[in-house]
Amino acid sequence: MNCAISGEVPAEPVVSTKSGLLFERRLIERHISDYGKCPVTGEPLTIDDIVPIKTGEIIKPKTLQTASIPGMLGTFQNEWDGLMLSNYALEQQLHTARQELSHALYQHDSACRVIARLKKERDEARQLLAEVERHIPAAPEAVTANATLSNGKRAAGDEDLGSDAKKLCPGISAEIITELTDCNAALSQKRKKRQIPQTLASIDALEKFTQLSSHPLHKTNKPGICSMDILHSKDVIATGGVDATAVLFDRPSGKILSTLTGHSKKVTSVKFVGDADLVLTASADKTVRIWRDSGDGNYACGQTLNDHSAEVQAVTVHPTNKYFVSASLDSTWCFYDLSSGSCLSKVSESDNSQKVGYTAAAFHPDGLILGTGTSQSVVKIWDVKSQANVAKFDGHTGEVTAISFSENGYFLATAAEDGVRLWDLRKLRNFKSFLSADANSVEFDPSGSYLGIAASDIRVYQTASVKAEWNLIKTLPDLSGTGKATCVKFGSDAQYVAVGSMDHNLRIFGLPGNEKANADDDSAQDQ
Repeated sequence: MNCAISGEVPAEPVVSTKSGLLFERRLIERHISDYGKCPVTGEPLTIDDIVPIKTGEIIKPKTLQTASIPGMLGTFQNEWDGLMLSNYALEQQLHTARQELSHALYQHDSACRVIARLKKERDEARQLLAEVERHIPAAPEAVTANATLSNGKRAAGDEDLGSDAKKLCPGISAEIITELTDCNAALSQKRKKRQIPQTLASIDALEKFTQLSSHPLHKTNKPGICSMDILHSKDVIATGGVDATAVLFDRPSGKILSTLTGHSKKVTSVKFVGDADLVLTASADKTVRIWRDSGDGNYACGQTLNDHSAEVQAVTVHPTNKYFVSASLDSTWCFYDLSSGSCLSKVSESDNSQKVGYTAAAFHPDGLILGTGTSQSVVKIWDVKSQANVAKFDGHTGEVTAISFSENGYFLATAAEDGVRLWDLRKLRNFKSFLSADANSVEFDPSGSYLGIAASDIRVYQTASVKAEWNLIKTLPDLSGTGKATCVKFGSDAQYVAVGSMDHNLRIFGLPGNEKANADDDSAQDQ
């Protein structure tokens, strides 16, 4: 049925009650509003005279194009083109969304970088502030120190002046870590090309060693040498004694160069700092002192460090000669900047339930590893950069009295009441032990060719590998009468062995005739 006006099938059909004709609703309503009569019969007609008709959904017939195969193919082509256009639009939207996401991620990364830079600047500012706060109270202390340099003792108020400052530990900065890492890389590369010096004393020479001289360096009322170090470039020996003094001894001339007084209790450790005129001493009085040559051969105490609360048992100098570590029975070790004397980091075991005192300390030859011995028979290995405990060696009985790294970088020797143990740092295991009651000191010579052990006697071994035998070359008797040699050190190129014991004497063992030859050589150089 078609509309009487348009001749097409109406979408909304209505019928006139007067004429019975069928119309499209929108068309007849417009005609009635314009003319007020039926468009076919001309009779008057109103909106009330038309009645809507309910019909089913009207489906328009398909066009002639879809009735043939070419027409259907054309229709399919049109639908495919529409689909492709829609897919292209979606891809464009996806590309735009990805660009927006990439921009947002870039902004986030930039913000993180800015935050990291600001945090670094904040930490640097805090470190500078800590340094300033540490040095502000040092001004009056410097005047007091200058007034008392003659005997090395500080005024009674000095410790109070620095009591607050010593608690500030800014930490090891990124610049220092970079410096330590560069030093490690340089020393490791140098070690690959290392050769045993031609002037190194031979095994045959060591077998003929005998006592060349004995020197009473410390007081007889408080006898005992606790520690020792040798400055090979000048052939000067430093000893720390029970009498609370450290003595600098010129071996070729047999003369005492300087006596360092100022500690109130025994000097437990003494170290030279490179070839500089600096000496470090640690003491049972809980302090570490930095001594400087005043220019006339006499050493004066430049700084006294009070960062420990118990006896300081050891000091060890980093290969850069700019930093050092002190180890104490208060279960902490401190990392210091040598130039300022400031404690950059104070490290203690994270497990507070098993606190142990540190009795020995030594840097690895490359400087990124620190070894410490404890009063509970454990040897701990630390990563200096992160100050984290990375390994523990168990097996000793009694406190660890001394530790020494070999120049080859692979071996660690430790001494305790049950003797000396050798550890392979590559596999973290004990590969050899020397049974010797109350081993007080163990030391590799600077070339890593010999190992010295001080106990009831002094024994010198030839170093070997993990599987090869470490042969005993020479046994030197303890001539002190105390039966307790406390420390052993090799001279330059192992041309002599220096031994300290619980009497007040420093003993030199070497090849007979070498003592005079060395003295003649030094005299010729002076001339």
